[in-house]
Amino acid sequence: MYVRSLKPKLIESIRLLNKKPEPRSRVWVEAYGCSASMADSEMISGLLKEAGYEIATSRKEGSLNLIVTCSVKDTTEHKMVHRIRQLSREGKPLVVAGCLPKADRAKVESLNLSASLMGPHSIDSAAKVVGSALAGQRMVALEDSPQSKVNLPRVRINPVVSIVEIASGCMSECTFCQTKVAKGWLDSYRIGDIVRQVQADVADGCKEVWLTSTDSGCYGRDIGTDLAELLRACCAVPGDFKVRIGMMNPQYVPEMIDRLASAFEENEKMFRFVHMPVQSGSDSVLRKMKRGHTAQVFADAVQELRRRMPDFSISTDIIVGFPGETEADFERTLALVKETEPDVVNISRYSARPGTPAAKWKRVRSDVAKDRSERIHSLAREVAKKRNSAWKGWVGEIIVDEKITAAAANKDADNNDNDDDNAGAAATAAMQGRNGAYKPVVVAQPPAGTKLGDRMRVQVYGFSSFSLKARAIL
Repeated sequence: MYVRSLKPKLIESIRLLNKKPEPRSRVWVEAYGCSASMADSEMISGLLKEAGYEIATSRKEGSLNLIVTCSVKDTTEHKMVHRIRQLSREGKPLVVAGCLPKADRAKVESLNLSASLMGPHSIDSAAKVVGSALAGQRMVALEDSPQSKVNLPRVRINPVVSIVEIASGCMSECTFCQTKVAKGWLDSYRIGDIVRQVQADVADGCKEVWLTSTDSGCYGRDIGTDLAELLRACCAVPGDFKVRIGMMNPQYVPEMIDRLASAFEENEKMFRFVHMPVQSGSDSVLRKMKRGHTAQVFADAVQELRRRMPDFSISTDIIVGFPGETEADFERTLALVKETEPDVVNISRYSARPGTPAAKWKRVRSDVAKDRSERIHSLAREVAKKRNSAWKGWVGEIIVDEKITAAAANKDADNNDNDDDNAGAAATAAMQGRNGAYKPVVVAQPPAGTKLGDRMRVQVYGFSSFSLKARAIL
């Protein structure tokens, strides 16, 4: 009778048991654009790590490149196009994620037809997309997923900063904006889910919580709540941290201005700062933009916040050279900046974005737009420097949230107003923190052993258009 030997099978099994596991594939992830894009990259990295992938610490060591893109302006898109071409030349599998493939799939495919694609609302497909790409099979995941972007695993870009998306999409129909094309209508996440995310991040050591979305101003209008209620709930979370609210359009502010201002006044955990883009000081231009607010709505909101909290910081966005903008329109924008004195003005020359109504309209001549851009940049720097000058001599605490380079520590040094002989010293040791009004405070010589997330008592001795200069008080 023939008896089959089990020895070969046993030997094979033993070899398999003793075999070293295959090294996990490493994925290089890079992100561009707004804080929501940064949050998406953190969650993509967290989901990939949970699925067994390693997140590469350098592009060279990665087996696959993944880029989270932004397409808000043509200059940004040009940067994305250049970067996608660079990554494509490396010969590694490539995943293009974020707004650009969702808003302009054809553009991405013209650059690399073999690249896998993933939209801003399909990050829960990250592991499948990466796995497919590594296997040599292109995958396109641009469909919107019902998965909310809270309480997902993360790999943080900055260990002390929690970026929490509170909603996706918006209720606006701005004629220049391609982000709406990519992200669609408002989808607010539940306050309880957001609070649980904040609790977990604070427990994980985060000292700053950034609440971000396409438009934080309209948060909750689809689920029967609003931003003021969310802020109170987040500030009720125990722990040593501060909350920063992201971009909110002015049109939703008037109906909640009292409760919103009270949330800032009554909670020490709130940075006294908002990013409220006005885009133009001309109501005629604002109507063409379909912004849903007037210049006065913005001015009134700034006035009320500063009436109740004089040190309140305002950041805004302005587009110059929008189709049909006249010199008189631009002069109104200059007048609004002089009146409201924003601490930060993000200025863009109008750029036509594919798929938007304004892309079809006659543009302002490029030389005119350039001249207006230079004029408003000059004014914005003057205003910012004036606002920062009020902090000279201030003594108080900052939260250290960034290590900075020599160039950053001495930015705008030629125009820096300070009376300290050591203003440019210890460039490599410099750190930056934020005070209660979210002002960037640069400390050239922090105490030995200072870490990200530490609180530091400082005295401001100088300022520029960009930051405050301070020395640590031991």
